[in-house]
Amino acid sequence: MARKRPPGEGSIYQRKDGLWVGAITVGYTPRGNPRRKVVYGRTRQEVARKLAELQVLHHRGLLAEPAQITVRDWAEDWLKRKAAEVRPRTLESYRYHLAKAIPSLRDPTAHDRFGRMRLQSVQPLHVRRHLDGLRLTPHAMKNIRWLLHAVFEDAVRMELIHRNPVAPVKVKGPPRKSPGRTLEPDEARRLLAALDAHPSTLALALRLMLTCGLRRGEALGLKWEDVDLKEGILHVRRAWAKVGGKGVISEPKTSSGYRAVPIPPTTLERLRAYRESVQGLSEEEVQRSWLFPGRDPSQPVHPDAPDHFLRRLLARLGLPQVRVHDLRHTYGSLLLAHGAPVELVAERMGHANPNITLGIYRHLLEEERRGWVLDIG
Repeated sequence: MARKRPPGEGSIYQRKDGLWVGAITVGYTPRGNPRRKVVYGRTRQEVARKLAELQVLHHRGLLAEPAQITVRDWAEDWLKRKAAEVRPRTLESYRYHLAKAIPSLRDPTAHDRFGRMRLQSVQPLHVRRHLDGLRLTPHAMKNIRWLLHAVFEDAVRMELIHRNPVAPVKVKGPPRKSPGRTLEPDEARRLLAALDAHPSTLALALRLMLTCGLRRGEALGLKWEDVDLKEGILHVRRAWAKVGGKGVISEPKTSSGYRAVPIPPTTLERLRAYRESVQGLSEEEVQRSWLFPGRDPSQPVHPDAPDHFLRRLLARLGLPQVRVHDLRHTYGSLLLAHGAPVELVAERMGHANPNITLGIYRHLLEEERRGWVLDIG
C-alpha cells in the first residue's frame, strides 16, 4: 500500500527527457486527493534548491491552494459538527455569538463582508479590523474571538489553510468577577425554613439546589430512579435546559457532571415525605417519572419556573435577590468555609477539575488564607 505523503514533504525525480522535477504536497482536496506544487530544473541540485524554498513557504502558511469555501460556509459546517459534540443550549450560544461576527449565519441576505471572504484569504489584519468594528462588550468580544479561533483552527486541521489568522489577534477580556452574591448562613437558614413551609414542589427543587449544589437543569432533570432514599444518595445523569424558549433534555455539562451526591439528612427527610405523597402509580411508573413534573407529566416543570418562584419568595421574606444559580454557589462557598478540601467541592459540584473550583471561589479562599497566620515570636 502506497504511503500517504504528509503535507510539506517533497519528492524529486528525473523525467525520461532528462528534466528534473520536484513536487511538494500542500494539502488534500475534500475527496482526499493530494494538492501539489511542482518545480522544474536542469539539475537535481537546482530542483532541490527550489523545493527547499517551497517548503519554507509552505511551513509559513503561504502555499495554500485557493478554495471557494467562505468563512460563513465553514462556520456553518463547524456548527453542524458541534451539534453532535455539545449540549443544545451550548450550540445555541455558539451560533448566537458567532452570528454577531458573521451576520449571514443568522440572515443569509445580511451585509456580511467578513463572512463572504474566502476562507484562505483571511489575514490577521482582516480579523483585527473586523473585531475592532464590532464595538461589543469585553465579555462578548472574548467569546467571539474564542469561537472564531476554534472555527479557523478546525480549517487548519483539515488542511484548508496552513495558519490560523485569529491566533495573533488578542482582545481585552472582561475583569474577573465573583460567581455572584451568595447567601449568608443565616439567610440560607431563613430561606430553607420558608421553602419547607411552602407546599409547591418547586420549593423542594430549590432546596436540592441549595443543599446539594445542583445546577437548575440537573435538579429539574431528576427522576425517582436517580434518588436512592435508603442510602441517601442522588445520581446526576441528565439536565433539563431551555433552548429556543422550550425545555430540552441533555447530558450533564461535562463528563464529571455525572456524579453521585450525598443528600443531607433534613433534605432526605423532605424527599421521603414527598415520595410518600406520590399516589396512583405503580412502583415502576414512579421510578420512571420526573421528580418535578410540569403540567404535562411526561416532561419536567418549565426551566424558568424556579426563577420566578425564588424571586417572589425572596421578596416576601425581605431577603436580597439572588439568582437560582447562586444557590449552588452558596453551597460551594459554605462547604469551603467549613474546611472542605477543594478536590471534594469540585467533585460534589461536578467541576471538570479542581482548578475550575479554585477559579470560581478564589476570592473566598484568599479571605480564608488571611486567617492562617503563624506567630511564634
